[in-house]
Amino acid sequence: MSLHMLKTGLLGAALAVAAGPALAQTKVTNQGISEKEIVIGTHQDLSGPIKVWGVPVLNGMKLAVEEVNAKGGVQGRLLKLIAEDSAYEPRKAVLATQKMVERDKIFAMIGPMGSPTVLAAQDILFEAGIPQLFPLTAAEFTYKFDASKPQERLKFNNLLPYVESTRAIVKHMIPEKKIQKPCVMSQDDEYGKNVLDGFTQQVEAMKMKPASVTTYKRGASDFSAQAAKMKSDGCDMVVLGTIIRETIGVVAEAKKIGFEPVWLGATPVCVLEVPALGKGVVEGLYSGCGFEVPYRDTAKGKVKEWAEAYFKMYNSEPNTQAVIGYNTIMTFVHYANLAGKDLTGQKLLIALESGDVFQDIFASPPTKFSTTNHLASTITQISVIENGRWKTVKEGLSF
Repeated sequence: MSLHMLKTGLLGAALAVAAGPALAQTKVTNQGISEKEIVIGTHQDLSGPIKVWGVPVLNGMKLAVEEVNAKGGVQGRLLKLIAEDSAYEPRKAVLATQKMVERDKIFAMIGPMGSPTVLAAQDILFEAGIPQLFPLTAAEFTYKFDASKPQERLKFNNLLPYVESTRAIVKHMIPEKKIQKPCVMSQDDEYGKNVLDGFTQQVEAMKMKPASVTTYKRGASDFSAQAAKMKSDGCDMVVLGTIIRETIGVVAEAKKIGFEPVWLGATPVCVLEVPALGKGVVEGLYSGCGFEVPYRDTAKGKVKEWAEAYFKMYNSEPNTQAVIGYNTIMTFVHYANLAGKDLTGQKLLIALESGDVFQDIFASPPTKFSTTNHLASTITQISVIENGRWKTVKEGLSF
């Protein structure tokens, strides 16, 4: 029996038993599916403070859609991607989501961007029975669900969760660097809170106390007060719940006042833009990473082919965000194909929870969900910036 036949048979068996009473109660949409098309949606920051994330994520998604459609789509149906700009503002994310649900009739929301924006809009999806798949935030609310609330079963995530990944890198780096006064600086939103929680939990588990806990408002550009406080508090390692410009900004400000602790970024720091824009300022900065950062001139095999295709389409170098965007579509396609030719929302949900494994081309941890676990992986690694590039220094970490 072929692997495809075996998977199809297993899925059929799952359908026959309706995957348990909780799943049967979950309202799942069938809108957005026609004989020739599957309509999917996403909202990204294309004009706001993290557009350097949103634009390449969407580019990666578009590249994947083009690749899938060139090969005949999903069981003969072509993908139609609807993309809206949230500008990283919760209100705009809500309006964009309402439009895609009510007017565009999307079948699934794939890879929406940002903790505050995703949180603000996700209930609209759940009430309409639309799955929220693989959002670009690893906050706990994107995968933890209450089994007594059937609509919460529509949330799945394949990004490393901020709490667990932060715990893993802190657990490794404190003894590795002989840290005595660990500190944290985080953004004052859901993302930053998750990084702060992971840091706090791990430091307490190691019988230590934070030497300094500092926050900043999302969109801030002046970090002189935070840098001065952390220097005064004697921090010898600072965990950064920051994104791109904030990471560079605080490290640069710290250097001005002679403050040079071990800098350790949460996973959103591990992007090409940090060394590209920060240059010598960020040399030696560490970060948690979900996978090895791809570089077009050193990539090999399928990753090399992907990188060249991206460069040809956009005339820009592929980056971490482009990988993540590409993978959101390819993961959806894997499970939509598994659901079979007669695709429905219910069958997609069963396929997602079947335990079947998706492995990307980038050697990321494998994606696997179940009826009780909608988070794909908790494995992370640590990279450091050397000579303007990210270099992996420790793999296979888990708290």
